[in-house]
Amino acid sequence: MKTKKESTLAAARCKYTVQFKEQKLERAERDGISRVAQDLGLSESMLYSWRAKRHQTGQAFEDQKLQQAEIARLKRENSRLEEEVAFLKKAAAYFAKLPK
Repeated sequence: MKTKKESTLAAARCKYTVQFKEQKLERAERDGISRVAQDLGLSESMLYSWRAKRHQTGQAFEDQKLQQAEIARLKRENSRLEEEVAFLKKAAAYFAKLPK
């Protein structure tokens, strides 16, 4: 038998898909958060935090994930371009030193 602390830790490690969260929040809007939490064995605070996160950004979870992926891609691209610029500056300095 799990203690309350063990069950809380197990629940904290669960990863839920974006679709799962969206579906459960839609159901919570219809049936109420306490009812959905009880039916699914989730804590009410988890549903409240999902709802707060969605309302805070004004976007669905899926849109947030897409936006985060795009930001990560752009950061990688920016880093690559900064490296290229640094290399080109060094090359330009080298060729500027060569006698003509």
